[in-house]
Amino acid sequence: MRILLTGATGYLGGRLAPLLLDAGHRVRCLTRSPEKLREVPWAARTEVVVGDALRADDVARACEDVDLVYYLVHSIGAGTDFATQDRLAATNLARAAAAAGVGRIVYLGGLLPPPDEAASEHLASRAEVGKILLDGEVPAVVLQAGVVIGSGSASFEMLRYLTERLPVMVTPRWVTSRVQPIAVRDVLSYLLGAAAMPPGTNRRFDIAGPDVLTYAEMMQRYAAVAGLRRRVIVPVPVLSPWLSSQWVNVVTPVPKALAQPLIESLRNSVVATEHDIRDLVPIEPVGFDEAVRLALARIRDLDVATRWSNASWPGAPSDSMPTDPDWSGGTAYRDEREVVVRAAPDEVWRAVEGVGGDRGWYSWALAWAVRGLFDRLVGGVGLRRGRRHPDRLLVGEAVDFWRVEALERPDRDGTGLLRLRAEMRLPGEAWLEFRVAPGEEPGTTRLDQRALFLPRGLAGDLYWWGVTPFHGVVFGDMARNLGRAAGAVGPVRRVR
Repeated sequence: MRILLTGATGYLGGRLAPLLLDAGHRVRCLTRSPEKLREVPWAARTEVVVGDALRADDVARACEDVDLVYYLVHSIGAGTDFATQDRLAATNLARAAAAAGVGRIVYLGGLLPPPDEAASEHLASRAEVGKILLDGEVPAVVLQAGVVIGSGSASFEMLRYLTERLPVMVTPRWVTSRVQPIAVRDVLSYLLGAAAMPPGTNRRFDIAGPDVLTYAEMMQRYAAVAGLRRRVIVPVPVLSPWLSSQWVNVVTPVPKALAQPLIESLRNSVVATEHDIRDLVPIEPVGFDEAVRLALARIRDLDVATRWSNASWPGAPSDSMPTDPDWSGGTAYRDEREVVVRAAPDEVWRAVEGVGGDRGWYSWALAWAVRGLFDRLVGGVGLRRGRRHPDRLLVGEAVDFWRVEALERPDRDGTGLLRLRAEMRLPGEAWLEFRVAPGEEPGTTRLDQRALFLPRGLAGDLYWWGVTPFHGVVFGDMARNLGRAAGAVGPVRRVR
């Protein structure tokens, strides 16, 4: 079967793609950021089409000669207009699929609350997308899931960090809402099974695990599975979803922009009202405790294939770093340093590619921690996203409050490049870049480190000059300590 997969660089799409390929399907991936798939092991077996779900022409081109479309695009976290973006993208797909003669669309939405509850904006948007697809000319299978339990999912990260870091917690009323979680492996099984449903199937299906729990019960059961003491949970009525998102923003890696719509959805009771899909996709979903065990085992084994933080959304910034002779858009502030390391390029590269996460940033840890905390307080992502893997990076994935924009491991000439784009809240755009190359003396490697900042207005200029006095410690120590992690180093030279 010829399949178009949207959302291939996202959490679920990145896990579904290799399963589709292993099942013998021909897969085409629509993505705004093809560089994110460059080093993904399964991507070479797919056809990659560059495009944006918000552009009708891009979607029409991607739908040509396709039998089935998996629609896994969602704009949650993209800002206050995510419902508008979702509506436009879904409309584009429904029209393009009909024009191309696509046989089926499969969409993953959310479980709906009971009729007497007003759905959150997030759940209402997902329901609207499902309706747009069901009302279109192409038959659609709309799968509706609740909380997804799996290593790297945003819902699981919230649950995990809240439970592990807060043995005693004062909680809002939404911890008593009833939810029916499902393991990510079962979501993927249902997505695969949807491709083989009878022709013409056009309806919603609830998908869920066997356990109906409150969020408080999920925290207690997570604690038991993880070997933690029973948590003390005190619900109070004064914590609004907005206040809760601020609290989650500080305690967990999930930033406020993503936490707020997720928490607002937790106000609703989301429980499956039918189980008809089991007649068509005969699997037995695992229970909550087993789903947690599977997720924790993946984390312990460093086998987290995808994470919520690596996903992008329609309309998100995607501009690359301006190249040096071509940049003419105004002031560009730089801090460039160079150090010679008595070690091979591969050894220096290992230190460079291992930056961030638990290893930190090789300089003034307190300054990085304060900057990360400040970023969380103003609604940014902070430092808590960490890394997917302690040693190996992929283009497009998150590293604390940076995102990997370019990665070129040392080639035969011994030259390599790592470029990170800042995603913290800034009055401008910022990048941090590392280059390794063989040194002039045998057995040495030159490490070039560059920070680039493009200010936005007067606030950007003031920001750069305000932090400049700290650059000697932050950037100077970073280059020196990265070199020391690989071998003996010479003096750090400030280039500009």
